[in-house]
Amino acid sequence: MYRTPPPVGSVRPLTEANEAIRALVESRADEAWPADEYETLLLQWAAAVRGEIAEAA
Repeated sequence: MYRTPPPVGSVRPLTEANEAIRALVESRADEAWPADEYETLLLQWAAAVRGEIAEAA
């Protein structure tokens, strides 16, 4: 599990975060994996999930 802090500032909407992750995966099918970029997107996705859970509660 990654130990970097969550992103600061406004949270990316969940659907936008999902699309960004999909686009990254699809664009890198045969290339070197950009671990830093992927980790950043996962952090944004997690923040969006937390935001939607907090709104529902």
